[in-house]
Amino acid sequence: MSLKLAVITASTRPGRVGPAIAEWFADRARADGGFEVVPVDLADVGLPLYDEPKHPRLQDYQHEHTKRWSKIVDGADAFVFVAPEYNAGPTPALVNALNYVYREWNDKPAGFVSYGGVSGGLRAVQLTKPILTSLKLVPVVEAVTLPAFTEHMRDGKFHAKPIHDDSARALLAELHRWAVALKPMRAPAEAPQLRAANG
Repeated sequence: MSLKLAVITASTRPGRVGPAIAEWFADRARADGGFEVVPVDLADVGLPLYDEPKHPRLQDYQHEHTKRWSKIVDGADAFVFVAPEYNAGPTPALVNALNYVYREWNDKPAGFVSYGGVSGGLRAVQLTKPILTSLKLVPVVEAVTLPAFTEHMRDGKFHAKPIHDDSARALLAELHRWAVALKPMRAPAEAPQLRAANG
């Protein structure tokens, strides 16, 4: 079964380190081999503050940026959000991106690689999880948490310790398990007449 993992960089500000951490995790995921890895940078996606006139449940999108984002989200079987903590909460870019679409998120697992100071971004993760469950995403418990992340940055690269690699391995394994289990839930339902004929 071919499964796609979107590794989403959730910070968009100049000077961010999110892309370096996302690059490390994406490389780690490729080496693991369970997913086809799709890097996604919200800075490149460039979504404006939510501007669709119709509810995302309808999937009647008016703007090209929404249609592009819908295709990215819809094409993934699982997600990892590489996310810092802003004022003990998630980045505005991440919350905005999550709210843009709805059905495209449904019945897929999600995990976090969070980074920050003493908390390692955990407060932002905890505040984001209720949004994920409202979108029918399944947040997994396993995670990569990076407190004092600057200690692991050298020459613009993130240098992982064994504990980070172990955490990444556990996160990827759990995401894969859930991605396999949830994929049948997203299959188109059989037409009633087909079910009756087979019944």
